[in-house]
Amino acid sequence: MSRTTDRLLLLDGRLVPGTGGAFETINPATEEVLGTAADATAADMDRAIGAARRAFDETAWSTDHAFRARCLNQLRDGLKRRADELRDLTIREVGAPRFLTFGAQLDAPVDDLGWFAGLVESYEWERDLGRAEPMGMASHRRVRREAAGVVGAVTPWNFPHQINLAKLGPALAAGNTVVLKPAPDTPWCAAVLGEVIAEETDIPAGVVNVVTSSDHGLGAQLTRDPRVDLVSFTGSTATGREVMASAAGTLKRVFLELGGKSAFIVLDDADLRAACSYAAFSGVAHAGQGCAITTRILVPRERYAEAAEITAGTLAKLGVGDPQDDRTICGPVISAKQRERIEGYLELAVEEGGAFACGGGRPEGRDKGFWIEPTLITGLPNEARAAREEIFGPVLVLLPHDGDDDAVRVANDSPYGLSGAVHGGDVERARTVARRLRTGTVSVNGGVWYSADVPFGGYKQSGIGREMGVAGFEEYLETKAIAEGL
Repeated sequence: MSRTTDRLLLLDGRLVPGTGGAFETINPATEEVLGTAADATAADMDRAIGAARRAFDETAWSTDHAFRARCLNQLRDGLKRRADELRDLTIREVGAPRFLTFGAQLDAPVDDLGWFAGLVESYEWERDLGRAEPMGMASHRRVRREAAGVVGAVTPWNFPHQINLAKLGPALAAGNTVVLKPAPDTPWCAAVLGEVIAEETDIPAGVVNVVTSSDHGLGAQLTRDPRVDLVSFTGSTATGREVMASAAGTLKRVFLELGGKSAFIVLDDADLRAACSYAAFSGVAHAGQGCAITTRILVPRERYAEAAEITAGTLAKLGVGDPQDDRTICGPVISAKQRERIEGYLELAVEEGGAFACGGGRPEGRDKGFWIEPTLITGLPNEARAAREEIFGPVLVLLPHDGDDDAVRVANDSPYGLSGAVHGGDVERARTVARRLRTGTVSVNGGVWYSADVPFGGYKQSGIGREMGVAGFEEYLETKAIAEGL
């Protein structure tokens, strides 16, 4: 089993180098070179797609439900056996705070594979509609659900295990074959999946192919190739538009989980200190690098100054820290490029009339690594670009509202609709506000919606389709109606 600092591709059941050589992966907290990953080219991607196509067309993978369930449990167990190695790798390559690896950054998505394995065995793959006489013809009708075919999965760097497995789990459970193209920033997290699949599972050759590459654009090959039946993409809304446009050439299905600028609504009967402190904590966990993070905090106008003081105070106490430290909430951002993008938005916020109640730049004393202080921007209207566009860093914007109706209006005044939160003293009132939000997920008074059985996805420009849950599983299925003459 590979334990070197060089990671390989998984192509057609074999761990192989990339024809483009290798590229470095970097620790974002220290800028240390951790090692290398195989650098795939278009030729490698072509081979991966061909292998996935053959495995779907020529093996029993798509029809042998019990075998698939067993293989998914093998994958889960193999990843669990390497949990310590994966935890350290994730902290170093992703910059993820250690505490998150015991949840959504590692342990939770690995456990979720077992849920999808169970779904394979419990799902109603064929439904009997009974006898009818359409157009006077006596017929017995059935509806079958079948695998979509070859899935191209393109994933980002922020929660690599969660997103890689949230695509692999349901896609494999449904009977598809997969080509996984991870982000160049976190190739090892995907490459280890390839190692475990090749060495510790009975998943047949070609069913899963892992293609790491320094080329951000290599995933576009999946959207164009007619051998690929479905593209599952998680990333920015801008890239999602490109994926959708490219996939139109072959009319392949797309699942898109895209950006967000979610609102955290504090009602006037909420505990302001508790709500604002919670908003600060959740808003800068993992340096704010989460599409569903609530980065617009909406507070009653008459308590705006007090809310700013509480939120800024909490952010200042959190600060930034070594992701290896159990106490760290806000680690580094993933790269120098991402840090520069965030700094551009901080400059823009000032130009638009905003001010920093906390943070606003790089922390002192951290000359190595890609760091941004937890930041609270005040004084901006919801129309400002810094208040409307996804920054993807530890940057929160505080906005005033004038009651429930106005809070809902401001929250919904966004091109996005991925997530949201409502905090209030009267739970039914908070629920009522939550129901009015045009978003795919909502947390009420700190409720956690993340789970294998809960569908996740967005309204508007936050995406198309759902991930996780039965709804996410069914994204990877086709529907076939069969009628037998009587």
